[in-house]
Amino acid sequence: MSAHAKPRTKALPVQFEQWFASRGWEARAHQLECLAADEAGHSFLLIAPTGGGKTLAGFLPSLVELAEAKNTGTGQLHTLYISPLKALAVDVARNVETPVREMGLDISIETRTGDTPPARRQRQKYKPPDILMTTPESLSILIASPDAREFFKGLKRVVLDELHALIPNKRGHLLSLALARLRKLAPDVRMAGLSATVPDAKPLIDYLTPQNVSGTRSAKLIRGRSGAKPQVDILMSEERIPWSGHTGRHSFQEVYEKIRQSNLTLVFVNTRSQAEITFASLWKLNDENLPIALHHGSLEVDRRRKVEAAMTRGDLRAVVCTSTLDLGIDWGDVDLVIQMGAPKGASRLTQRIGRANHRMNEPSRALLAPANRMEVLECIAAKQAIEEGALDGDPPRKGTLDVLAQHILGMACAEPFDADELFSEIRAASPYADLPRKDFDDAVAFVATGGYALKRYERYRRIVKTAEGKYRARDKLAIQQYKMNVGTITTAAEINIRLAGRAGPKRPGRKLGTIEEWFFETINVGDAFYFAGEVLRLERIEGNDAVVSRTTSESPKLPSWGGNKYPWSTYLADRVRRMLYDTKSWKAYPDQVRDWLEKQREVALIPKPDELLVETFPYKKRYFLVCYPFEGWLAHQTLGMLVTRRLERLGKQPIGFVPTEYALSVWSRQDMSDVDMPALFDEDMLGDDLEEWTADAIVMKRTFRNCATIAGLIEKKYPGQEKTGRQVSFSADLIYDVLREHEPDHLLLRAAWDDASGGFMDVGRLQAMLTRAKGRVVSSPLDRVSPLAVPVMLEIGRETVAKSASEEMLKAASDDVIAAAMGK
Repeated sequence: MSAHAKPRTKALPVQFEQWFASRGWEARAHQLECLAADEAGHSFLLIAPTGGGKTLAGFLPSLVELAEAKNTGTGQLHTLYISPLKALAVDVARNVETPVREMGLDISIETRTGDTPPARRQRQKYKPPDILMTTPESLSILIASPDAREFFKGLKRVVLDELHALIPNKRGHLLSLALARLRKLAPDVRMAGLSATVPDAKPLIDYLTPQNVSGTRSAKLIRGRSGAKPQVDILMSEERIPWSGHTGRHSFQEVYEKIRQSNLTLVFVNTRSQAEITFASLWKLNDENLPIALHHGSLEVDRRRKVEAAMTRGDLRAVVCTSTLDLGIDWGDVDLVIQMGAPKGASRLTQRIGRANHRMNEPSRALLAPANRMEVLECIAAKQAIEEGALDGDPPRKGTLDVLAQHILGMACAEPFDADELFSEIRAASPYADLPRKDFDDAVAFVATGGYALKRYERYRRIVKTAEGKYRARDKLAIQQYKMNVGTITTAAEINIRLAGRAGPKRPGRKLGTIEEWFFETINVGDAFYFAGEVLRLERIEGNDAVVSRTTSESPKLPSWGGNKYPWSTYLADRVRRMLYDTKSWKAYPDQVRDWLEKQREVALIPKPDELLVETFPYKKRYFLVCYPFEGWLAHQTLGMLVTRRLERLGKQPIGFVPTEYALSVWSRQDMSDVDMPALFDEDMLGDDLEEWTADAIVMKRTFRNCATIAGLIEKKYPGQEKTGRQVSFSADLIYDVLREHEPDHLLLRAAWDDASGGFMDVGRLQAMLTRAKGRVVSSPLDRVSPLAVPVMLEIGRETVAKSASEEMLKAASDDVIAAAMGK
């Protein structure tokens, strides 16, 4: 096809044309392209903005085929829809039922998720609907059934929604393996991938296309026409913009005014803690008693569903939410999206803006509310990226070994498998296209024995070899354990929050949600804390329940959840580094931000985009080293660990360190201004230093625990019981120590290292920074705190002061740092 040739489209059947016309619509070009691609035998990837009719386009080939050539009475599943969210599967089922009902089509549509009643799940096995809506985890259970061959033999299409949200993670790896099995069970099946705009479509196309299979046709890329460009504004607050912090507390009054002026506003935040404090603060300002709700993943599911239903009905004026509302459920007439704090990524911001105004020809409205001075620059960078249509995102990870082990067990539950045949099948999945045979054999051996160090224990033998040389599940218990523990979502040990019953505090009542177990090690009975938009008093801990009552308090504590820091995209980090050095751009910044940067240029240095600036100075009888890699909190956390080890060897007696998204501060008892900074930040720190630190690091035990749970070595649930978080942690730590000593090359230790280096430690990004800075490390000895160092210095204040001090003491400490930096 030439560059200017029109894409091939297919005319709609008259029945469908009439339905579109009855709604005042006309089928969009990309919807007809999807129909034509499917008729030509292609799988396809549709990339289209929110409001562009993606979902209907994905289902159109199935609906047309079922309407025109439905062979009633076959009892065969025709189309499988897979969603990353249970709620999205239910919502899409409801939306697809509308044209089916209005056209009078004889097409059955059902959902199958963890919430589906057992009786319906059982009936679906023997009498499946034409279209089944499900999730990756439920699909894994379906293909692990001995009936899978019969259930899927007539499958014609798989619709994969929000594909961009699945591919980068382990759920995407597990799903890719399930899709490889589906292609074996139903060789003629075609895939329809639906995605928001992404920076690179190739990984998604590869995901939909069988790899290492001769004669395969690549999935066809179809792009929907872009809608109106979003209108993005930045809240340049008239209040004092904080030097540090992440709540955006200074702008709550202005945010509330924006809510008052809009019909329905989604207020996005980056963490559940931030959601709690934002909701509580907006509610205090809510003199007009506007209906404002809270939505995040730790709230009880019934509570979330009530909020979603109220949004759909148009009963709410605002919802404070986390990523739980990022994906594409059409919640109603959202006319404004507010992002509290910097978005951390242009693609994430684009996704969130897409929640507003599901009308293609009208711009979505978004407001960014930076939480501190450096975030003003980040928000400007994100706004510029949105206006340019630029996107970011990390390349997809190779398929992980813990997920591979889980899938191998699932396939043994379905039927005995031949190792050579399963290896070829698995390499058809794009995340595992380059899987070495040794890794596959190690994974099979692990599922069969637990590995060399554990093979004496019968409980780790989950598959056995048959007389024909195939592998099957050991027994019914192994199959049951697999089904109870399937999936890749691992969470920290959690405590249920239960409201004291009406009969008194001794009677636990309704569940409000969950908070991670460790939080309760930081508070006492009688303490007050925020949760579910309320101030609660801890009455007692009873088993796995925290019994609470409603209370009032001037200073309730704020729970925090682990693992909920978004990684800062490399793309935005690069932009901010350039903006910082481009003094001509400073005139567009608020006076407070411009004065801050001007003072830095007057008394210290502004780093060039490719430099690593390292400042040293004394403050309050301590010595500080502050560097500015601009690589995000995770990479800086790892850098802090490695730099303090090196400073210890140099006799500088480091006391501690604190990372932020932009900088790292280390403080010590000895002056560090005479340290050879290029040598301190040399790339070789990622050799022995990193290996020695990670050997005993808590992060490695945590990642091992997650990998061991996913791989099935440690069960979260066991027939007749469920393990507590402490039991899982204890078991995992024991096994970790055994394997490190006796089998250091064990499959799960390799999986844990890959997870830790890529996720919790961000070693790849740290490596790139050290390489970029080689020969460009600039040492800047100073006699006082620099203005640029103030934000990270204030984070030190929070770490060391706030645990035992009042707000007034913390503010006094902050004022001291700022005064020192500004020479006052």
